[in-house]
Amino acid sequence: MAPPATPPSGAASSGIPASAAAPGTAPADAAPSGVALAAVGSHGRRELTPGGDLDLVLLHRGRPDIAEIADRLWYPIWDSGLRLDHSVRTVAEARTVARADLKAALGLLSARRVAGDHTLVDELRAAVLADWRADARVRLPELAALCRERWEKQGELAFLLEPDLKEAHGGLRDVHVMRAVAASWIASAPDGRVMAAHDLLLDIRHALHESTGRSTDRLVLQEQEAVARAVGLPDANILLSAIAEAGRTVTYAADHLWRRVARATGPRRAPVERRPVGDGAVEHDGEVVLARTADLSDPALVLRVASAAAQAGLPLAPATVARLAADAALPDAPWPPEARGALVSLLGAGPAAIGVWEALDQAGLIVRLLPDWERVRNRPQRNPVHRFTVDRHLVETAAGAAALTREVARPDLLLVGALLHDIGKGWPGDHSTSGAVVAHDLGAALGFPDGDVRVLETVVRHHLLLPETATRRDLDDPVTIGTVTAAVSAVPGREREILELLAALAVADGAATGPAAWGAWKARLVAELARRAAAALSGGTPPPPPVLGPDRLALARHDGAAVRVTGSRITVAAPDRPGLLWRAAGVLALHRLAVRTAHTVSSPATDTGTAVLDFTAVPEYGAPPDPAALEADLRRMLADRLDVADRLDRRARSVRIRPGAAVPPPRVMIVDDASDTATVVEVRAHDRPGLLWRIGQALGACGLHIRAAQVDTLGAEAVDVFYVVDGNGAPITDPAALAAVRSQVLSALA
Repeated sequence: MAPPATPPSGAASSGIPASAAAPGTAPADAAPSGVALAAVGSHGRRELTPGGDLDLVLLHRGRPDIAEIADRLWYPIWDSGLRLDHSVRTVAEARTVARADLKAALGLLSARRVAGDHTLVDELRAAVLADWRADARVRLPELAALCRERWEKQGELAFLLEPDLKEAHGGLRDVHVMRAVAASWIASAPDGRVMAAHDLLLDIRHALHESTGRSTDRLVLQEQEAVARAVGLPDANILLSAIAEAGRTVTYAADHLWRRVARATGPRRAPVERRPVGDGAVEHDGEVVLARTADLSDPALVLRVASAAAQAGLPLAPATVARLAADAALPDAPWPPEARGALVSLLGAGPAAIGVWEALDQAGLIVRLLPDWERVRNRPQRNPVHRFTVDRHLVETAAGAAALTREVARPDLLLVGALLHDIGKGWPGDHSTSGAVVAHDLGAALGFPDGDVRVLETVVRHHLLLPETATRRDLDDPVTIGTVTAAVSAVPGREREILELLAALAVADGAATGPAAWGAWKARLVAELARRAAAALSGGTPPPPPVLGPDRLALARHDGAAVRVTGSRITVAAPDRPGLLWRAAGVLALHRLAVRTAHTVSSPATDTGTAVLDFTAVPEYGAPPDPAALEADLRRMLADRLDVADRLDRRARSVRIRPGAAVPPPRVMIVDDASDTATVVEVRAHDRPGLLWRIGQALGACGLHIRAAQVDTLGAEAVDVFYVVDGNGAPITDPAALAAVRSQVLSALA
């Protein structure tokens, strides 16, 4: 960063006329005894800018002629036209003021002698600092409240088109406050990155004062080009990007500091035990840290730990983020499913994901994971409709989309599509067109199958289709509906899926943009357009259902029951009977295995009267269970010698519950016309231990038999489909019975 055109005034001199350094024209060292002139605030920190105030305190030991001395100091300063904020105090008076006035205390903490008695200034600093440390448990919460009030009023520096460089969240004032907190010995002083951000903002503030000739700290649009040139930057866009980078650095460090303060000044707590929150991650003292057994060579570890933190509603410990950035492996393209699932789970945590994402971004991990992110990172949107830079807008959109995952069959594609929908703004030309190309490449790099990659590409290409069409075209004109159906037909067989993704994305994108971009009127129009387009697509072709391979079906020929455990793949073949699926899922939950997928094939598909259950399951945390023990418990369950319900209930009672990320409520749907031989129940819910057990138990309580199931966990979201029949093997048709099934499943998930 180039220096400003003129050095900051406070860096080289006090800014006080020489004649005012002490009474008369005597040099500073010849000042009367028992009196001293001290600079406080920005002047005391040697950060005075051209439009800043001279903050001066005249200290004395009760001299009777102090008023005369003060007049001989202040009048020359006023005559010079400089702005002056002054006071005359004894050390005791200054100390009393500091204990009563928080802002005065902050200024006096940076007191610096300009002239006169060294001892007086030293006494002042020592007294104010001693009081500050003694009263820290009371003063720091007051200071935190003042900061929150200021942030609410001024907004966040990184995302403002016309930011206040000093008072906004992430501005110069926050660094001054961080220094004051460090003086209390409760937290460390700002590090080198924070101070570099501070110095950049100070340079920009200096250039703003020089350029305007005023003491303003708000960088308005018409001044940005001149200020950019003054600090050696090419244009205003680069200037705003640099400010965003600096503001985010300060904000991230300040947020961590205030968490430290809250722990130090809050009620005394018992020592916190380390508690697992995910594979490779544990909670410690209100933060997520690496487990001692975490495998740094695992390419999914970074995202899995981040996901665990977000899902638990906890911040990542800065030391853990630094360790991950320095030593952890990252996934190569194409990503393994575990890494992709962890990314989806992170985004699915909703607003809780934003702080965790920011921690990874501050450590440089996001651009290493997604290289195209560099083009949108800190990219300003010079449009008052937008509240955020491009990168933050993408993360906010994904966080908002997490609340809409129950509305779509593929929550993973919704969340990733939301994250990428404006990725083309880092490239020339129409951002939807260029973004579709980037989304295609990134989708492939993330390891999505080709069909899913094409869906992502189509969603990004047409992410503005519904809001623009709904507000600019006649919904009663068949051509309008035809335009939408033609666009979503780019991937044959996935038309309805793309339409519901676009409808959900329109809501999340509009809300993340700002109130001027989204409201009830537009929401109604978009919903109506999507409804009409869905009706027009009623003849769409569904994708073929998955089938089990011959190696799994071969187990059905085994006499009695067969169990095979191969890594994360568990296959059970047993005589078909009610409750087989959910009892087997309960055994997996007992062994702390999270079911990721489950497929069932029952007679007559096997022609043997045998059901084949095929699970993919991974440990909730730690090492996988002993395959022999797992297989033994599955066989005990098949022989009715294992009380799964009792053991699961005892385990649930022993778990300490803490609030995690807020998630949308579960959704249970009866899918009409999906089967002629069974009733299809679709459940969309947040994944948690024993979820499949709870759903199956509820269906069993309704007297239903699960004839087939397709269970998928996409990130942290479960999309489970069950083909059920009654005791006579027939589908349920009575509306009251269907309503009871839906109510029973929802109650089990509550």
